[in-house]
Amino acid sequence: MSEKTALLEEKIAHLTRAVEDLSDVVADQAKLLDVMSRRLGALMQREAEREADSGSSVPLADQRPPHW
Repeated sequence: MSEKTALLEEKIAHLTRAVEDLSDVVADQAKLLDVMSRRLGALMQREAEREADSGSSVPLADQRPPHW
């Protein structure tokens, strides 16, 4: 095996490892994003229920702060 072939195989091995590492990172981020999306949905649902229970016709997010 020539020296050039060995260098190319070494580079391929390093690139393969880098791709696997990046794939793991993307998979972890996808899981985290899924959890965060579910939590945000639950928070939005809870806030919508709270606004509905308060009887106010204007959502809290659209009301002016008290210092205005």
